[in-house]
Amino acid sequence: MCRINNNKYPIKTISSLKLFKAFRNILFLLIVSILGWGCSTVPITGRKQISFIPDSEMLAMSFNQYAQFIRNNKVIEGTKDARMVKRIGQKISKSVEGYFAQKNMAEHLKGYDWEFNLIDNKQVNAWCMPGGKVVVYTGILPYTKTEEGLAVVIGHEIAHAVAEHGSERMSQQMLVQMGGMALSKAIEEKPVETRNLFMTAYGLGAQFGALLPYSRLHESEADRLGLIFMAMAGYHPKHAITFWQRMAENSQGEDIPEFMRTHPSDQKRINNLKKLQPEAMKYYKN
Repeated sequence: MCRINNNKYPIKTISSLKLFKAFRNILFLLIVSILGWGCSTVPITGRKQISFIPDSEMLAMSFNQYAQFIRNNKVIEGTKDARMVKRIGQKISKSVEGYFAQKNMAEHLKGYDWEFNLIDNKQVNAWCMPGGKVVVYTGILPYTKTEEGLAVVIGHEIAHAVAEHGSERMSQQMLVQMGGMALSKAIEEKPVETRNLFMTAYGLGAQFGALLPYSRLHESEADRLGLIFMAMAGYHPKHAITFWQRMAENSQGEDIPEFMRTHPSDQKRINNLKKLQPEAMKYYKN
């Protein structure tokens, strides 16, 4: 008979438990992927993704958090830049809605309530939450420089929302950290943890905790869709190349802009944007 002294082997026991949990989570994700449970399809690209959170619950949480953010931050109204943010946002969102309706995909945007706001903040940043809630910080305007440059940013962020990258990432995190618990149950039983997951999944700024950069896959997909969306609205997709070149040039120092931490830029990305130009030009309407 062999007796194991738990006090003598604490490190081994904890390590094994962590390995088991990690293996369980990976296996669960693999099974979900293989069986297609909770899968959806990204419009235009056709990529399959894990996304099991109901849109109604995700949109309700998004609208609530967005309203809270707007209350707690200075929204700029009536200025030339503020009007430009709204004008670009409305042009791109209407073009996207028109295209989705034409392709019988309007259901994908059901419940969207588009909103575009300029926030007085020196951070070089912008983001879009589920349901079309877009924020642009004043700090990014010196980098966008023109209306076309800002259209690149807004189109890219709208693409993240339409492709439901945040929902996909939050679904993955809930599988790993909460075992696939339903969002409504997670909000009820683990409100703080769920809110933190949501905030990091959408990268809403340091005031909400650690940022979670989008993956290379998500970034490439948002680049592709963003080009198409801005082209639909009449903005030439070539401006995306010059914008990201400016961002790359300004991210060489120690003070890296916030937008570059969550949207990394490099020559490979710029080269990919050049390759995507012919596809985007098929949607271009000047």
